[in-house]
Amino acid sequence: MDSKQIRIVFMGTPEFAVPSLRALVEGGYNVVGVVTTPDKPAGRGQKLHESEVKIAARELGLPILQPEKLRAPEFLEALQAWQPELGIVIAFRMLPESVWALPRLGTFNLHASLLPQYRGAAPINRAIMNGETETGVTTFLLNHEIDKGAILAQERMPILPDDNVGTLYDKLMHAGTKLVTDTVDRIAAGDVAPIEQQHIDESTLRPAPKIFKEDCRIDWTQQGSAIVDLIRGLSPYPAAWTTLRREDGGEETTAKIFKARFEPTAHGAAPGTVESDCRTFVRAACADGWIALEELQIAGKKRLPVRDLLLGWRDVLQYRFGE
Repeated sequence: MDSKQIRIVFMGTPEFAVPSLRALVEGGYNVVGVVTTPDKPAGRGQKLHESEVKIAARELGLPILQPEKLRAPEFLEALQAWQPELGIVIAFRMLPESVWALPRLGTFNLHASLLPQYRGAAPINRAIMNGETETGVTTFLLNHEIDKGAILAQERMPILPDDNVGTLYDKLMHAGTKLVTDTVDRIAAGDVAPIEQQHIDESTLRPAPKIFKEDCRIDWTQQGSAIVDLIRGLSPYPAAWTTLRREDGGEETTAKIFKARFEPTAHGAAPGTVESDCRTFVRAACADGWIALEELQIAGKKRLPVRDLLLGWRDVLQYRFGE
């Protein structure tokens, strides 16, 4: 079977999916149509916002479907009219069987982890937050359960000490692009041996659930390495945060921290205690040392390197981090 002749329907929404879509089209693969989310109002003016995948699909001249409901008869009829032979899903919605089972070769998903580890909505964030030193991308066949289909292919990647979710996102996005085209080629060649996930001991797995605001709060009683991993795993978005309050019981605000390093040392300071020379550094006490802040944003202010922030924050020693 010629991989360039397979009729592919591509389903996705955000930027993470766009390089794979472009690589398929520019590589000569037969993408017959794209499914993405409906336009949604956003911003102060509530102007309709198009998904990154829709914008790319339009630039590439591809037919586009934007169903409100994936089980709607009119959508299923339009999808079937494309006569897809293979479905590819990247960062989309959970599909009903009537959609993922429609192509005769099945539908595969690209996931930003080494499945079965980090199933869920936030695999890149959670891997860094948990201090992992390796991750990767996986293609797997869709079935009735989220992220539990048979694995087709994987590509491993180290997580470097200076990686954050932004840098790792970019690396995995491009690694995933190659894995997607490789997976199509291998399916066409009959060179895949799907590995089932059903018999894996669930107690050995780390999940990757959606991240909420409280997941991003820094606990200064923790060890420094865990705090830095939390900051890295949430930078630049949604960002780790902490309360910031005056020692005299006055003003309380919050700060987002985007970059920091751990300085291990014994000390007798209470967690969250601030040290600074008021010119070049700010650091906060944690369980086993100090967290030296490098880039942060106080609520209502700009995101700044700490040296720039200190130019206007002369009373920094009057504050402490945390409760």
